[in-house]
Amino acid sequence: MQLEAATLNTINEWLNGNYDEKTKQEIQQLLDKEAFTELTDSFYRSLEFGTGGLRGIMGAGSNRINKYTIGTATQGLCNYLLKKYPGEKVKVAVAHDSRNNSDYFAKITADVFSANGIHVYFFKALRPTPELSFAIRELGCRSGVMLTASHNPKEYNGYKAYGADGGQFTAPDDTLVMDEVAAIKSIDEVKFDRIDNNIELIGEEIDQLYLDKITELSVSPEAIARQKDLKIVYSPIHGTGITLVPKALEQFGFTNLTLVEEQSTPDGNFPTVVYPNPEEKEALTLALKKAQEIDADLVLATDPDADRVGIAVKNNDGEFVLLNGNQTGSLLINYLLSAWEEKGKLTGDQYIVKTIVTSNLIETIAKAKNVTYYNTLTGFKWIGHLMTSLEGKKTFIGGGEESYGYLIGELVRDKDAVVSCAFIAEMTAFYKDKGSSLYNAMLDMYVEYGLYKEELVSITKKGKTGAEEIKAMMEKFRNNPPVTLGGSKVATLKDYELGIETDLIANEKKDLGFPKSDVLQFITEDGSIISARPSGTEPKIKFYCSVNAPLKDKAGFKAADAELSAKVKAIMNDLEV
Repeated sequence: MQLEAATLNTINEWLNGNYDEKTKQEIQQLLDKEAFTELTDSFYRSLEFGTGGLRGIMGAGSNRINKYTIGTATQGLCNYLLKKYPGEKVKVAVAHDSRNNSDYFAKITADVFSANGIHVYFFKALRPTPELSFAIRELGCRSGVMLTASHNPKEYNGYKAYGADGGQFTAPDDTLVMDEVAAIKSIDEVKFDRIDNNIELIGEEIDQLYLDKITELSVSPEAIARQKDLKIVYSPIHGTGITLVPKALEQFGFTNLTLVEEQSTPDGNFPTVVYPNPEEKEALTLALKKAQEIDADLVLATDPDADRVGIAVKNNDGEFVLLNGNQTGSLLINYLLSAWEEKGKLTGDQYIVKTIVTSNLIETIAKAKNVTYYNTLTGFKWIGHLMTSLEGKKTFIGGGEESYGYLIGELVRDKDAVVSCAFIAEMTAFYKDKGSSLYNAMLDMYVEYGLYKEELVSITKKGKTGAEEIKAMMEKFRNNPPVTLGGSKVATLKDYELGIETDLIANEKKDLGFPKSDVLQFITEDGSIISARPSGTEPKIKFYCSVNAPLKDKAGFKAADAELSAKVKAIMNDLEV
């Protein structure tokens, strides 16, 4: 294998440019070893500043996370802000998670902002992503940056950029920021020299303000007071959740919290797990062991930047089972709407939101309660954008997406595991107060609204060749959609890239009314929904499958669930994934 000319040209720019000696040595060592695959992946392109910012493997190179790619991104963001808010003293907030080098990259980010005359509110220690969103709104900032790669493996880091509403950038600002970053052609354009007077440390005072405001959102404080000794096991999986989740549970009134001590110290090597991802059963192994020891009511585990939460509850056989993101999201919405209804708070001005690949059970519940619901594209920035557009007109109760991210209340514009943990605990207390477990509350929900079962299959394709393979898979499904899936005819094709919904039976087309996104959805005659989508943050293509059937009674759950599992398997076989 030889290096392509464009890749070699970029390597030479780094070897001869204004980069530090350690970086140049790292590159030279790879050249000496003829590590052409690694060099290609590191330099074949510039790490793309996408609509959510940056995410990638740490290391030297234009396609890696390092001082220079972080600096370039921040300089581009500065150029955008200074053009958008001329003559204004622009303020931003910067925070970081527990990952290796997150604190260093946060400092680089703050330095570049300060060097451009921008005032930086800098969290002096690690904090959750949702608190950054809260701080942007609370402190009147025009932007903010969170240094995190969420739940990615330890080799990764990332850079989430936020707008003045505390949400990640959406059109047209996302493109304007990307254009400014792309316009930087030399590292010499980046101002790295820190101006101390432009950096202000923040921390505990924002914590307390945030905790007080989320506590005000509580809907069922009386149930918590009666069930305050609810046994809760919590793991931050070596991440930022340890700074706020225990305090939030305490402020809500819970007194019986057991921490998973082995995972309570922030550590970017994530030594007790393969992946620090609450979607993975393995990541909750220690929490489940602790829960069995103390006969817990609820298990909670948050990812490194504490914007997503996984939960486990006891089933009717006394075994702890993990709930998936659709189950937890549906339970939360059902609880919130039921509790609001009990308090007489549903006035017709409220709404809930989910994404297009999240369970339609949420829609069904909202319809039954006469509450307005919205669907958005995948990615919480779209939920945040909708919330901002409706601010002051309607009241956001809650919302979420199948990837374990939820939000209750309007304090932030991103998924929030801190407020979610508090409300999942409140929901558990609410049902326990009525003599029910959370597991039985889920079965009751299925009996009332129908049993919905969702599964996700992710296929990883790394590097340049992987990206090309994912693109080819999407083109195949777009140009030759399946005729039947799971024994049912495909009736509707929704192509969010083209913005067209096609009724395949009547051969009629209509506008989808969404921004463009590389997502395909196949809807069968029996109501199954299958979505294909390349991940925006990982080298993966994801297939989401949702099937449903009526559930007559709780006793029939296991049999009905097994039938739907078989149906999902048949659909995935038909897709050859």
